[in-house]
Amino acid sequence: MNPAATSPSSSGPTEPQIESISAITLATRDMPRAVLFYEALGFPMKFGGPQEAFTSFAFGGSYLNLIVDTRAPVAWWGRVIIYVSDVDALYRKALAAGLKPSLEPSDAPWGERYFHITDPDGHELSFAKPLR
Repeated sequence: MNPAATSPSSSGPTEPQIESISAITLATRDMPRAVLFYEALGFPMKFGGPQEAFTSFAFGGSYLNLIVDTRAPVAWWGRVIIYVSDVDALYRKALAAGLKPSLEPSDAPWGERYFHITDPDGHELSFAKPLR
């Protein structure tokens, strides 16, 4: 690495910085089923819908997109972690909608309260809130 490239006093170019995730796009075989799942959790739809090939949910400056793709469902690939205002209330909302989280909310040693749930296409989501 060239120290001059990142030095604030350098007159040369600076290295670009990674700033944030704008969106994540998940594949689904069944858009109506996937849209029902995400709406049941309270995701606000911005574009698309149950009969569309692409749907986008907007929240907190980020997007969770769904795209119809015949390769779904997927094998486990990792998880998306989404911060929420109240982990326990969202857990209760999921249960009331007939959804089945894989574990009850708990406090993690890394300083978050969280629970996991898998969407109908096998994508694992973690809903979390930092512990204060």
